[in-house]
Amino acid sequence: MMDAIRKLPGIGLACHLVDRQSRAHRMKRHFRHARAIQATPPIVPKQDGVVILSMIGTATVLPYLVAVKSFHHHLGMGRIVILDDGTLTDADKRLLAHHVGSPTILRLADVDGAGCPRGGAWERLLTVLALRAEDYVIQLDSDTVTLGDIPEARAAIVANDSFIFLGGPDAEDMGIRTLPDFVAHRYPQGPAAEPAHIQSLIESRLADHRDADRHHYVRGCAGFAGFARGGPSGQAEAVRFSQEGARLVGDTAWTRWGSEQVTSNFLLANEPGVRLLPYARYHNYWLEPQPVDERFIHFVGTHRYSDDRYIVATDRAIALLPRP
Repeated sequence: MMDAIRKLPGIGLACHLVDRQSRAHRMKRHFRHARAIQATPPIVPKQDGVVILSMIGTATVLPYLVAVKSFHHHLGMGRIVILDDGTLTDADKRLLAHHVGSPTILRLADVDGAGCPRGGAWERLLTVLALRAEDYVIQLDSDTVTLGDIPEARAAIVANDSFIFLGGPDAEDMGIRTLPDFVAHRYPQGPAAEPAHIQSLIESRLADHRDADRHHYVRGCAGFAGFARGGPSGQAEAVRFSQEGARLVGDTAWTRWGSEQVTSNFLLANEPGVRLLPYARYHNYWLEPQPVDERFIHFVGTHRYSDDRYIVATDRAIALLPRP
């Protein structure tokens, strides 16, 4: 019924404007709630061979502090490395130095693209792949919240196994498959066509990868990922897959946001000993009822401010942190 009403002349536009205003209002409320993170004690970094890396800018400093403080508190490991998207101010850097233990701050502009697309988080992936030569590297998005113990992630890190954060329960059901098997099960109708998302465009063509039978894939989410120290995938492997991806979907499509996530999924799925985090505890928020035992939530942009869940989760995460 509501869908029919939305399609009436003028009604759809009005609903869209109201929805946009509601999201903007929730975003402002979330930032007000996130300010409380500044009253919690600073992170005490550990020199234990574990790096927690995030790419952030001035607009995401407060949500990032919630993400990294809640994660570090429950993990109990790691030191902080930040990839500055170019917008961090001196005031931002002073705030970060106090709260996350004088982190190493790298500049996105200094990252060698290594023959891969520029932008779209590619610099972040290439930085992770460079750092993993010496450390276990965890890629952590600023729109994540950790609400409890995360033993599966910790066990993977201690064992020096990479881990994959899944995109949805269907990805958990399918698990890691060879490229032809993945495509046959996920895209039985054949290759996706424009204007499909780049992830579907490339995934649905993976059976045409030159070495399809020798490689594997899983539909993960690059918002949270663990890269084992000294693992087999480095920047050269990312470049090779990028070249293959551009061949399959075309150079222009391959530069779109999302190609980096497919590359991350591919690289990790082909590593020995890689672990899949259970979706019931580590999940993306798709405007669905919360799992009974949720420990880690990624508030993807699609529904980050669709309701108050991000605000509520932020409040819970801050309340679980110690006080000075």
